[in-house]
Amino acid sequence: MHSGFGPKKLILHAGPPISWARMCGAQRGAVIGAILYEHWAETSSDAEKLAESGEVIFDACHNHSAVGPMAGVISPNMPVFIAKDRATGKTAFTNFNEGLGKALRFGAFDTQVIRRLEWMKTTLAPALKSALKSIVSEREGIALKLIVSQALQMGDDCHNRNLAGSSLFLREIVPHLYGKVDKKDASESYNFLNSNNHFFLNLVLVASKVMADAASNIRYSTIVTAIARNGTEVGIRVSGLGDKWFTDKATIPDGLYFPGYSAADANPDIGDSTITETVGLGGAAMAASPSIVKFVGGSVKDALEMTNTFKKITIARHPHFTIPYIDFEGTPTGIDIRKVLRSGITPRANTGIAHKVPGIGQIGAGIVTLPILPFKKALREYAKEYGI
Repeated sequence: MHSGFGPKKLILHAGPPISWARMCGAQRGAVIGAILYEHWAETSSDAEKLAESGEVIFDACHNHSAVGPMAGVISPNMPVFIAKDRATGKTAFTNFNEGLGKALRFGAFDTQVIRRLEWMKTTLAPALKSALKSIVSEREGIALKLIVSQALQMGDDCHNRNLAGSSLFLREIVPHLYGKVDKKDASESYNFLNSNNHFFLNLVLVASKVMADAASNIRYSTIVTAIARNGTEVGIRVSGLGDKWFTDKATIPDGLYFPGYSAADANPDIGDSTITETVGLGGAAMAASPSIVKFVGGSVKDALEMTNTFKKITIARHPHFTIPYIDFEGTPTGIDIRKVLRSGITPRANTGIAHKVPGIGQIGAGIVTLPILPFKKALREYAKEYGI
């Protein structure tokens, strides 16, 4: 449950690779927070100078078999969850979810944010590690795909609504938390998990990552295996084209804003969480979660329409991710770049919205429509790669 990767001052981020000079405000805020958390600098201004110096190495989470929501920042001493695909043996990792509001992933880095991250490292992570060891002693681990499929039946889309998934995860953990962990630490950990309706989001992302990776690097395949945004660019990967990124400028989501904020304050689209859309969750599963429209905007009809739209650009219906509202039909899965370009329809995703100024945090949530240019670039490269 610890990342322990690479060079001492390596920081992973969401989306395609990007330099400090091109990072958006929310991404810069999260990097500053990670530097403060790692004690590489003592003040935000010193952290910014360090980031500018070239001493800190930045790379995409996806390049290291990792994913993270929003800014997606993972630094060497952050605890992580590791997921394993039992069929292929592939693994991936992700950071811990901090909850809504002021959080590192939204670019906030004040004292409260750093203290929470430190508590997660010193108290929450050891408690969860102990509980998971107890679970593994009884069985192989927690079956994430099973929780995801159950959560869909209970009203989650498993991207922006994770109330059911977080509750199901808590039910798995609690019996192994109390009695295995110091009572005070167990109580604090339980209270945090119980109050964080989005805790399971990161686990959905890492499960989606190993599922998508199982479909990667298949010759001639035109299936999208990653969609990610860094707040400056949106990028996709395609199975038959390996780890190459195809990008375009990130746009502002269309959403609902917290009081006092508007689209003028919004950071462009950011996060690795669109990995869920590649495996039939999130926007593809909006019909499973009609209540989410109260958070991201629109109507129940819009939620159903989003799922129906995904049917036009995907190749299959998921056998395990089913939606009660449409007679337990499987979610549309396997975005095909050929279908995207033939129809002119690009994937849509529900997402959080961060402030464009570093340090402020989340200001809303909404829907983003991905640009078509990355799909065009990918198809051109595909034709070149395979001599078509």
